[in-house]
Amino acid sequence: MPTSPTSRIALVTGAGSGIGRAVAQALAEAGWQLALLGRREAALRETAVSLATPEALVLPADVTDEAQVAHAYAQLEARFGRLDLLFNNAGVSSRKVAVDELSVEEWRAVVDTNLTGSFLCARAAFALMKRQQPRGGRIVNNGSISAHVPRPFSAPYTATKHAVTGLTRSLGLDGRAHDIAVGQIDIGNAATSMATPMQQGILQANGQVAVEPTVDVAEVARAVVYMASLPLGANVPFMTVMATAMPYIGRG
Repeated sequence: MPTSPTSRIALVTGAGSGIGRAVAQALAEAGWQLALLGRREAALRETAVSLATPEALVLPADVTDEAQVAHAYAQLEARFGRLDLLFNNAGVSSRKVAVDELSVEEWRAVVDTNLTGSFLCARAAFALMKRQQPRGGRIVNNGSISAHVPRPFSAPYTATKHAVTGLTRSLGLDGRAHDIAVGQIDIGNAATSMATPMQQGILQANGQVAVEPTVDVAEVARAVVYMASLPLGANVPFMTVMATAMPYIGRG
């Protein structure tokens, strides 16, 4: 049964671990009802059990597959009747090798997930947010520090995160007429399992290997909750949350 019009409904992609799980937990604590989308159903159900909210809707789906995304959104609408927030978070990276050593298949896997997946989920969110009553909603895309500067051997990931920034800007412009606010959070060194190499030593631009500081993923989640909490007449188009001393500002 659809929820009441006063319920706030959020969809988090890549919700089975890391930033997606942390954001889902923070949204639940703030009173949102959750739909959790990702490829690994068991991991999604672990996230669902951890939430401080009524039973979440678990949506096993691959964001690169148009039909699976459409089916997931149909289930979401049937359950909740509307969508107020999409956290477009699902993403992957590639092997850290020179670009001439990457296969086209590896390139396409990153592009399909990080860019096309973000587009497919945002497109479905737009369609629902435009027709629901009251209309409108918010999309927060997960960018990256790589949306500004690359790491060595990161061409597919960096290219897609730059492209996500363009997607955010375009969707933000197109959403104005429909009360859809669009923003992006660019994250640097959040302490998830993906950040383990940074804590052990990671390749720098000068060829050295250095340990980098990380930031508690809970701080990232709090930032997303803040962005989501704004009325639709206000928006954070871009926010960066990063470990203060990571090599980003200045020369490292």
